[in-house]
Amino acid sequence: FISLIHFIPLQPFSMAVQCSSSVIFASHSPAKTLSSSQNKTLFLGFSISSKPSVVVAKTHRATQISCQEKTALVPLEQRWMFEESEINGPDIWNETWYPKGADHVNTDKPWYIVDATDKILGRLASTIAIHIRGKNLATYTPSVDMGAFVIVVNAEKVAVSGKKRSQKLYRRHSGRPGGMTVETFDQLQQRIPERILEHAVRGMLPKGRLGRQLFNHLKVYEGPDHPHDAQKPIELPIRDKRIQKQR
Repeated sequence: FISLIHFIPLQPFSMAVQCSSSVIFASHSPAKTLSSSQNKTLFLGFSISSKPSVVVAKTHRATQISCQEKTALVPLEQRWMFEESEINGPDIWNETWYPKGADHVNTDKPWYIVDATDKILGRLASTIAIHIRGKNLATYTPSVDMGAFVIVVNAEKVAVSGKKRSQKLYRRHSGRPGGMTVETFDQLQQRIPERILEHAVRGMLPKGRLGRQLFNHLKVYEGPDHPHDAQKPIELPIRDKRIQKQR
């Protein structure tokens, strides 16, 4: 294809041509072909892999300059490694991989299920947050939702260590003066057992729009039943052997 040409006036009888990030000086002379590969001087501190050529032709009125780009196509047996926009060659300026929309479609994400019976609250919540954020994947990106969905059953049987059942406090405020309500772990577990795990996992997710989106991937239920059989959830992999409370 023909690239854009920028003219920079230098002297009354000379001009500069900028072609594909390289500068070539031309003057009024008989028709000849100049190639940027002949000039080894670096432009802006780097060299260009492609080799554009500039054709300078002198007429009786003005000098005509055209720029032709020479780009080697990717071989047919290697095109499967490149995107459709990179058929003419790889993008040498942007080598950092970043997930595209097709890499984190919600309908393609896996579903995990975990039984919270006699599992330590903090260790279970950290494991769930890791899989919801996608930190267990090689394609983990902090600013993209790359994680999975997690289902928690038997939330009312989650365990804590020490004296947290009576000393751990949960506060909520109605927004009116004097509207703060304080509950212990035992009181909240008897009233809304799902809120304990939701509160723990939410504190381990990012604060902002991404965190609110990731929080929707957590499904907590009281009892052994859940309405997500169609998603075919698999067992949540847990490496921490201390997560199970010893009786």
